[in-house]
Amino acid sequence: MPPVFAHGRLRLYLLKLLDEAPRHGYEVIRLLEERFQGLYAPSAGTVYPRLAKLEAEGLVTHATEGGRKVYSITEAGRAELADRGGELADLELEIRDSVTELAAEIRSEVRGAAGDLRREMRAAASASATRTTEEESWQTAKEELRKARQEWKEQARRAKDESRRAREEAQQARRQAKEAQERAREEVQRIAVQLQEQFARSGGVLGSLAGAWLGGTPAAGSAGAGAGAGAAAKGAGAAGAADAWADAAGDADRASEWAADLTATGDPARDLDRLLDRFRDEVRDAARDRGVTEAQVAEARRHLEAASARLGTTFGARS
Repeated sequence: MPPVFAHGRLRLYLLKLLDEAPRHGYEVIRLLEERFQGLYAPSAGTVYPRLAKLEAEGLVTHATEGGRKVYSITEAGRAELADRGGELADLELEIRDSVTELAAEIRSEVRGAAGDLRREMRAAASASATRTTEEESWQTAKEELRKARQEWKEQARRAKDESRRAREEAQQARRQAKEAQERAREEVQRIAVQLQEQFARSGGVLGSLAGAWLGGTPAAGSAGAGAGAGAAAKGAGAAGAADAWADAAGDADRASEWAADLTATGDPARDLDRLLDRFRDEVRDAARDRGVTEAQVAEARRHLEAASARLGTTFGARS
């Protein structure tokens, strides 16, 4: 039978086993052997390094109990398992097919053994010198044949039970994957509502951050602060407008020092990725903490469009 676990499949199945319950490495090996009826029995050198890699990636964790490591899946591991729910369902079906193929091989081997046994029985009977010897050989052969048939029936029954269990697990995996998708969709909707509420209280946070990417000047980088200054001018006259623009200039000065803690690595492309990650994280955190409205999303879109155009011009000039 060809290998069941293609590249990355054993990793996925280990996450499934740990999602069922915390287990130590030997228990994982034993479960795999049981589910394949001894056809596939991974070595410790195969399982333990993969468990260590999953732990390094934050997908599993372990606790020491009785001198042994007991591995448990993390939330990140469950998230990957949910994202690959369809692939896991396919894997369960492949395992079921492998068990079915094993049952077919067992039936074929038993039939072949029974045929060989019959031929040997006939030859032994022909070679027997007396009727008694022939009768004894016949009885022995019949007993061996009966045992072979009984063994074949038992193997077929176990294979059928395993096939049924694999089919049920595959169906359950599909249901779990669908439920995980629904939960993810609800979580996205919940975060969107939070963003709308937080932007309603955040004011010019995105404007200040966008200003940092537009070059750190009040004219280009403080659109959100400028909008706040314009609102102040309408309510308090020229003096209020001057104060608001002074605040915007202060925001620009602070923006010029933005991400100063990210030291250069010598790789400009990597440095740019780090800056973009910082920008995204701070915007997301500000929205989460303060809320967002549709009007602010529209304003944020204008800021980001201006920032994109400005950066596109900058990189075009360098090229």
